[in-house]
Order: sequence, then structure tokens, then C-alpha cells
Amino acid sequence: DYNNDHSSSSSAAADTNEASTTTTTTPPPVMYWLSGLTCDDTNFAQKAGAKAFDAAEKEGIAIVMPDVSPRGEDVVDDDAYDLGQGAGFYVDATEDPFATHYRMRSYITSELPQLLMNAFQLDGPRSISGHSMGGHGALSIAFEDPSSWTSVSAFAPICNPTDCPWGEKAFTNYLGSVDAGKPFDATCILEDRSGPIVEFDD
Repeated sequence: DYNNDHSSSSSAAADTNEASTTTTTTPPPVMYWLSGLTCDDTNFAQKAGAKAFDAAEKEGIAIVMPDVSPRGEDVVDDDAYDLGQGAGFYVDATEDPFATHYRMRSYITSELPQLLMNAFQLDGPRSISGHSMGGHGALSIAFEDPSSWTSVSAFAPICNPTDCPWGEKAFTNYLGSVDAGKPFDATCILEDRSGPIVEFDD
């Protein structure tokens, strides 16, 4: 097991848990799990239980569970459950007061893979999954850069966040407008894509 508690992308605490395997496969495949609103990096481990990790170990899969937002006393928060800490929405915020720390997209797609490579040489095939807000993150990240991911799966995802209250609120506060959230909306990404629909080797 591994825990990293700082993100340079977010300039703040951002916990990440990684369940390593005892497999001899080099390098092992990696599954990124993105949790939903109000959750943190422990959510998957608590709710999936030991059987999920036993199965991952049997198959030789490493599971990476990042937090859903930056954390800490210096990180701006909001009294509402669906904005601020616990509700990062997997975007890089551009609007004050969130722009300094809320850069979860860069953390997951750039910084975290490098940290895992440095610590564990985890540069094998990558899949990404998530639930609710995490499902939104998984789909939009995979659709944005399909060549980086072998598979994507989502459970009860926010598929069209520019057309639901949670997403409208998050994008307005983090990015300045709902329209600015379209590049992070899985439905909009597919609607705007020219050429064939993305295919993954599930």
C-alpha cells in the first residue's frame, strides 16, 4: 500500500491511496478509481471491501484511488456539499478563489501517473473508472484522451454535467460559466467529436 498526501498541481494536500499487488507481471495494469461527491480517497476501499482487492491481486491489477479534491486549512471551501472540498469535479479551475488549488484534472492525468511511475514503475496499461461525479471524471478524461486509456467504465455517472444542477453550479464557480464546462462534459465531447466514436478494448 502507498499513500501520497501532497499535490504540486493543486499546491495542497490531495491524498491518494494505491493498493499494490504481489504479481510478477511487469509492469502491472493499473485501474484508477474516481469517487463521487463528498467522498475521499478511502471511499472505494471502505465500500468495495476485501473481495475487490483480493480479486485485483489475483488478476495482478494495481488500484489507484485519488481524493476527489484538494484538502487543507488553506484550501478554499464552501458550506454546500457540492462545491469546494469534497467536490472538485475533476477539472482545472480557472476562477478565483478556486483556481490556485482546484486542479484535479492535471493531478490525475499528469502528476499522479508520474508519481506512480517514480514510486512503483507503474507504467502499464491504464483503465479509469468512477461513480457519480467520479463517473463524470472517468468518462470525460478517457474521451478527452482515449489513447492513454485501455478501458473506461462508470457507475451512475453524471454523463451530461452541463445540463444538471450539480454540474452547472460547479462549472460556473470553477470555470466561469456552464459553457466553459463543455470540454469536461462527456456528452459534449462525443457530440463534438469528428470521426468515429471512441472505442476501448474492454
